[in-house]
Amino acid sequence: MGSACIKVTKYFLFLFNLLFFILGAVILGFGVWILADRSSFISVLQTSSNSLKVGACVFIGVGAVTMFMGFLGCIGAIKEVRCLLGLYFAFLLLMLIVQVAAGVLFYFSTGKLKQEMGSIVMKLIQDYKDGQEDRLQEAWDYVQAQVRCCGWASFYNWTDNAELMNRTNVTYPCSCEDKREADDSFLVRKGFCEAFNSTRTESGNNPEYWPVYREGCMKKVQAWLQENVGIILGVCVGVAVIELLGMLLSICLCRHVHSEDYSKVPKY
Repeated sequence: MGSACIKVTKYFLFLFNLLFFILGAVILGFGVWILADRSSFISVLQTSSNSLKVGACVFIGVGAVTMFMGFLGCIGAIKEVRCLLGLYFAFLLLMLIVQVAAGVLFYFSTGKLKQEMGSIVMKLIQDYKDGQEDRLQEAWDYVQAQVRCCGWASFYNWTDNAELMNRTNVTYPCSCEDKREADDSFLVRKGFCEAFNSTRTESGNNPEYWPVYREGCMKKVQAWLQENVGIILGVCVGVAVIELLGMLLSICLCRHVHSEDYSKVPKY
């Protein structure tokens, strides 16, 4: 009966660690995505926000170690190597502590991240240059076109751009153009565009005449960020639960392995 329980525990531990390995890969993927993204506002933030870079590096580190520990746990469970199971338990406990600390820190840093986001975007809008090849400008153009918004709090934020407001004709940010019909095109217009058939030159470049989205991007971008932070934290909670179960199973198996025949342990 005891042998049957050990066998069941062993294979349950193997399955948990296989899932553990997969979730570790997901966490690592989140970190790589944050650092590698070049087509959304994440690229704007990660080049200017130290907290986001640190968070991404933490996720990559946690994900990589989690994958390694999942692999180690699978080997220890199948081969019933007590030293591996003990090492696995110790690393799991350490990883759980680091993961909880990082999750709490990341959650309470979202407010600071939102403030940083606002100041970064406002400076980007103010310094935006027509015809300049710049990765951050292209990323913000992509956000405005895809989310269907203009500026940060509202489209009036673009009045802080001196180059745009010095135009004598009605000129507006191309990526802000209000497209009434659904547009599935992946082509995002960049730079400044002059309104067609515009005869309103007597008042200069009046933003009231711009054919752009009136809603700012702040609420939509922050909602997107909050939603994705929730997903990331949800994955971390799932990994933590599996870690606790893995620790419990590893203890149970480790307590019985010492009475087993060690001749079956592979020799290297």
